[in-house]
Amino acid sequence: MITTAPAALTATRLGRRFRGGWALRDCEFTVPAGRITGLVGPNGAGKSTLLHLATGLLQPTGGELRVCGERPGTEAARQRVAFLAQDKPLYPRFTVADTLRFGRELNRDFDRAGAEEIVRAGNISPAAQVGTLSPGQCTRIALALAFGKRPELLLLDEPLSSLDPLARHEIMGLVMAEVAERGVTVVLSSHILSELESVCDQVLLLRQGRVRLEGDAQQLIDGHLRLTGRAEEAMGDGLPEGVDRSAVVESTVTGRQVTALVRVAPGWTPPGRLIAEHPTLEELLLAYLRAPADRSPAGAAA
Repeated sequence: MITTAPAALTATRLGRRFRGGWALRDCEFTVPAGRITGLVGPNGAGKSTLLHLATGLLQPTGGELRVCGERPGTEAARQRVAFLAQDKPLYPRFTVADTLRFGRELNRDFDRAGAEEIVRAGNISPAAQVGTLSPGQCTRIALALAFGKRPELLLLDEPLSSLDPLARHEIMGLVMAEVAERGVTVVLSSHILSELESVCDQVLLLRQGRVRLEGDAQQLIDGHLRLTGRAEEAMGDGLPEGVDRSAVVESTVTGRQVTALVRVAPGWTPPGRLIAEHPTLEELLLAYLRAPADRSPAGAAA
């Protein structure tokens, strides 16, 4: 009998309301196990709220969220999840060695050797005081603690936001190496769209508290085309007949040229003299972030 491992995250009509309104509402999605998922959205879209719900730090107002098949916040879930918050909370007066010792005291199965190897690979002295380290070094220490827990699911809330390009490259290399070695599932919240293309297998885009795009990154790219060509006047939007308007994510007319990003079925051929190319992941995500919320094509979050 073949058994299937539970998804890393599963949301069913998930919602969270604060005094000022809904941060998340009617969210339905699945994050597969063993993959790196990019969590994307503008400020206030609900990304941090979702991560806090997954850790059990917040409780949903409605619906349900499951973490590796468990209810967030339970002992079974806590043992399987590690969370790195955006502010990377570390004690500045602790030494690096003290910090790793603290992580070992809090987690009975803490991988001390693995955590120390992550620190050593960054040429960080165990005797160094955390408050004297650079942002990149602090991120490495925080990741050492997270991976030392041996999680099945690692939640990262904007881990690269304060880092320079070289440090970002180094940290993402560390994450990918650990994922490849241990098979950890990672949910990575980030505004740096250009860097997601090379690391993310999966995409989850939130906007105004709702899921606007979800799925395998390559399949989403293959399911969209960027159309460019001479603007047609007959339909009023520059696009010729034969283009399904309900599948248009965004379109612009500049002078006599029209450019549109369209969700398409396999084998679809664009009409007229339009030039069709698949977008990059960054172009795809930007289009969904710019498009009016009511213009998300049907099936975009399938």
